Amino acid sequence: MLTFEQKLAIIESFPELTRKDVSLKRVNFHYEESMKDKKNVVYHLHPNGNGYVYGEFLKGYETDDKGMVNVRDFSEEELRSVIEKSIESLSAGHVDDLDQDYTVQEEHWNNMENQTLTLVNEDDMWNVYAGLNLDGTFPSYNEARSYLEEEGFTKA
Repeated sequence: MLTFEQKLAIIESFPELTRKDVSLKRVNFHYEESMKDKKNVVYHLHPNGNGYVYGEFLKGYETDDKGMVNVRDFSEEELRSVIEKSIESLSAGHVDDLDQDYTVQEEHWNNMENQTLTLVNEDDMWNVYAGLNLDGTFPSYNEARSYLEEEGFTKA
C-alpha cells in the first residue's frame, strides 16, 4: 500500500487538480474545469492511506452509493489510471459509455405499464420526453439512462 505522502505526490502531479485541505488532516482535490456538477476527483485522502476517487462514470471499478472508488490499496499505476479516467469523465466532450453508439439522436424506452418515454440528444444535452412534455434534462447519456432505469424503463 502506498503511503499518504506517496499518494499526495502522485495526485499533486496532476496540474489540473486543486488541493483543498479539509477536517481531520484529510485532503480533497478538485477539478475546477469539470463540465458536470461534481468537482471532487479525490475525496477525503486521509493520513492513514484511505481515500476515494470519483468514478461514477467509470467502467471496471467498484463504487459506493456516491460513485466513489476506494483507493486505499491501489498501486501507483492504478491510482494514476483512475485519476486520469475520473478527470476525463468530468471533462467536456467525454463519452461516458464507450459501448454506446453516440450517433443515435433518439431512443424509445418502455416500462411494464406500456408507457413510453423518448430520450433525445439535443444541443449536447440528453432530454427525456413524455409525449411532447419535457420530463428531464441530463448532461450525459449515462445520467439519462440511469434515470430511466431507476424509473423502471428499458430501452425498446
